[in-house]
Amino acid sequence: MEYTVTVATGTSEYSGTNNYVYVTLVGEKGESERTVLDNPGLDLCRGAVDDYTVRSSAPLGRVLLVRLEKQRYWVEDNWFCRYVLVTPTGGGDTQTFPCYCWLVGDVKVEVREGTAKKLNEEILPQELAHRTAELQQRQKTYRWQAWAPGIPKCIDAKSEADLHPDDRFANEKRSDFEGSLHYALLELSLKKLAIRFGKSWDDLDDFKRIFWKLKSPIAEYTMKHWKEDWFFGYQFLNGSNPRMIGRCRILPSNFPVSGDMVQAFLSPNTTLDKELKAGNIYLVDHGIMDGVPANVIRTLKQHIAAPLCLLYEHPDSGLIPIAIQLEQNPSRDTPIFLPSDPHLAWLLAKMWVRHAEFQVFQVLSHLLHTHLVSEVICVATLRQLPAVHPIYKLLTPHLKYTLEINCRARTQLISPDGIFKRVVSTGGDGLLVLTQRAYRVLTYRSLQPNFDFVDRGVTKLKDYFYRDHTLLIWDAIHNFVSRMVSLYYSSDSEVQQDTELQAWIKEIVDEGFVERPEFGLANELKTKEELITLLSVVIFTTTAQHAATNNGQFDWCAWVPNTPCTMRQPPPTDKDAVTMGLIIDTLPDISQSCVQMAITWHLGRVQPDAIPMGQYVEQYFVEPAALQVIETLKQELKDIEEQIIKQNEGLELQYLYLCPSRIENSITI
Repeated sequence: MEYTVTVATGTSEYSGTNNYVYVTLVGEKGESERTVLDNPGLDLCRGAVDDYTVRSSAPLGRVLLVRLEKQRYWVEDNWFCRYVLVTPTGGGDTQTFPCYCWLVGDVKVEVREGTAKKLNEEILPQELAHRTAELQQRQKTYRWQAWAPGIPKCIDAKSEADLHPDDRFANEKRSDFEGSLHYALLELSLKKLAIRFGKSWDDLDDFKRIFWKLKSPIAEYTMKHWKEDWFFGYQFLNGSNPRMIGRCRILPSNFPVSGDMVQAFLSPNTTLDKELKAGNIYLVDHGIMDGVPANVIRTLKQHIAAPLCLLYEHPDSGLIPIAIQLEQNPSRDTPIFLPSDPHLAWLLAKMWVRHAEFQVFQVLSHLLHTHLVSEVICVATLRQLPAVHPIYKLLTPHLKYTLEINCRARTQLISPDGIFKRVVSTGGDGLLVLTQRAYRVLTYRSLQPNFDFVDRGVTKLKDYFYRDHTLLIWDAIHNFVSRMVSLYYSSDSEVQQDTELQAWIKEIVDEGFVERPEFGLANELKTKEELITLLSVVIFTTTAQHAATNNGQFDWCAWVPNTPCTMRQPPPTDKDAVTMGLIIDTLPDISQSCVQMAITWHLGRVQPDAIPMGQYVEQYFVEPAALQVIETLKQELKDIEEQIIKQNEGLELQYLYLCPSRIENSITI
């Protein structure tokens, strides 16, 4: 009996090998001959799809496993296998065996046929044994650790070098990631030299001196309009932190704004009380920043404020700020700033709000709510779901590279000697305190956008493009997940009886989120709808939500006065004492500004190897019905893209971060 075995090698750099590779087919009725993959000429090269003949003394029946073995030839040469196809030579259906893994060293890997199966659907002892052995090995490889108390658990790895090869960046991505950071820092180092290192700014226009090659249309638009109140308000809706704003029905007791104070900024024939009742007053409260320890940079203490900002949806001017208080506790030294105050005083007050926004969106909206939440799902998935499980197949494309980028964040960005410590006011101890506080109030409900907008009372806020586009994408994801789950689970009882799935959710809650019992996610799944909602949250978080907070950070932060990473002087206590000199002394210095610009460009730029949302380059599903569900998702995302593009036609300031083609399929940066 002969079989044609087609072997596909990876397409990224160094995927090919010159080592010995052997294949054995394991069927219901026995095993084939162990066959070396060695055609005349070069084979197993990068991107190659090679055919081989494998013989068996008797028919194997249905092929269950493909066993791949790699042995070193002179020097070690790793090999990445994409998939294997098996076709009986005499005719018969071709079976697909998705692999998508590295073979490193003298190693043996057994790959299951691609049809998704739950545990209770397994019949043969070979399949059950493989399933058990795979999870046992994964649980040894992937272990939990607490990087710090009071935050979600993460992968047990001191750095990205400790990760399994399958979780590492491809060589091209690694080179690009490290090269782009080097490029950005080098260019900005030249800028620092060009404007005399150590010298501070003289005027706000001086910040233009670091606007060289690293710029974007929105960054330049920001430079021109950042002082305008409507633009300040717009950023709460469609900037990098669009989830802080909430409707205000009753003014907080610690924010004593009176109607007389703000009457001049309201429409004619109305009052503050009327607008509060009408739902046209909104609040951004950075109380979570109160008392966070400030960083010390080059022996100089930085400064932190915890502002409250009251906003009014003006029928003509849009969302505009009408009152700002820079600390949580009102006092003689904590004045309420108003648009009618001296121009520089009002401008500096808005800068302090934007400074708080930088901390909150980087540490909470971006790091905690997307990166760290997704890492919990990733580790639990690797530990509890075998590769043949339908939920593993569904999630794994959305978890690609998340472990490495998070390890790099912990070692390079938020470590005790990382970039945040060098230039950000919450760097060092403050970053951890801020994350712990945010984690204590993080809820599963808040990660579901349909609830989030209702809970914040922003369902009717005008020009809230983030909300409108988010709901379009959420519906597409929810529909996609619902269709896919329904292929494999026909009832709630099937969800309940899937012991691997129940071990997965238990691990997420009892291990990953163990320090947050009030998170609101039960450690068991009782219904299909609960499973669909959770999977939708995971896919939405790793795609659209990450794009919304990550992709625009250079646009909004490159013009440093608009969103300063640190403040070098304390908040003003006297409106009349604010001068341009005080503002310049407060804003980041040249060195800090250059690093802020470099890092936000590096993290927010388009990734050259990005896989757009819904584009499943690695094909884990093989069933026609599942593939059709994926095609339906692609069409829905295409329709959403066209709708978003059409909506933005004619807008001077366009919101395109949630165009599906601009959203990555997983968190890779």
